[in-house]
Amino acid sequence: MTIVGARPQFIKAAVVSHVLERMPGVEEEIVHTGQHFDTNMSQTFFDELDIPEPKANLGISGGTHGQMTARMLEALESEMVERKPNVVLLYGDTNSTLAGALAAAKLHIPMVHVEAGARTHSATNPEEINRICTDHVATKLLACTKDNLENLNKENLAAKSEFSGDPMYDAFLHYSALAQRPDLTSIIDSEPVELPAEFYYVTCHREENTGTDAALLGLLDALGSLEAPAVYPVHPRNRSAVCRLAQDEKNDFSNILFVDPVGYLESVYLANHAKQIITDSGGLQREAFYAGVKCTTVLDFEVWPETMVRGRNILAKPTRESIFDAMSVPQTVDEAYQPFGDGRAAERIANCVVELAERR
Repeated sequence: MTIVGARPQFIKAAVVSHVLERMPGVEEEIVHTGQHFDTNMSQTFFDELDIPEPKANLGISGGTHGQMTARMLEALESEMVERKPNVVLLYGDTNSTLAGALAAAKLHIPMVHVEAGARTHSATNPEEINRICTDHVATKLLACTKDNLENLNKENLAAKSEFSGDPMYDAFLHYSALAQRPDLTSIIDSEPVELPAEFYYVTCHREENTGTDAALLGLLDALGSLEAPAVYPVHPRNRSAVCRLAQDEKNDFSNILFVDPVGYLESVYLANHAKQIITDSGGLQREAFYAGVKCTTVLDFEVWPETMVRGRNILAKPTRESIFDAMSVPQTVDEAYQPFGDGRAAERIANCVVELAERR
């Protein structure tokens, strides 16, 4: 049973699922918690990545972290009791991940956690709690980088840990050849938007960057002052706030293209062709690194320190001055430096899942 709930998990699951379906005697059942429920945030990904349809969509989204996790835990326990999986496969650090880990642990079902050992060392980051708890109850831990593996060693988890590489790197390599120039639609007037010849690619949705007008205005002020347009697919969570501020006559954000969320293949195209990337997404930080495009991360803590070398990824606060300072740091790309593996992580993950199932 593979448990997913958010778009980064769909991407990782796609490449692993394609390996699993070629393995004789293996049956994968995908359970979608519904954490990302918007069509452009969910179903579009299943369609374009050719992921098998979920056996169940629990439709759980919204509420506090505790409320969401509790509802998922109850529903996933029922799914596991009914379907009796040999192994549970978990990705990343969402509430779906933690709920799946707790349900499987209490039912004594072996589980594999992909992207284990990632640490921000920030207790205020809710995903950090999800990562730590999942790693400590999982049966097998697969790390995307050697630094992540070292984190697991420091937490006395070495005996059940190994380096697999990053399935998101597998996906980026594979889907870059299939990437599609996006058809953009404005969230302001629902009219088509032409992709400029030169552009910055922006994704920011975290609470600390968009939860207050002050933070969001600081971000938009920086984007509106860039010398080329900023393409900003707006997350459903902060759509109403963005629309309100963009339509306020006091603000001039004419340089920002506020558009509907894009599919994965469109996002890969934007990442590969952008002048620079500004984001608070852990996934897009890595994709910028894979593409060799400079990234500015609007966060107070490092998510993937492996990318923060030679000016390739710089932290910033949601203000014009901080973002401009980060963007002005020149980057140097060393093609030989690739901490995320060799593009064959999906095979290692699939083999690990099958080996664990056979031992049960």
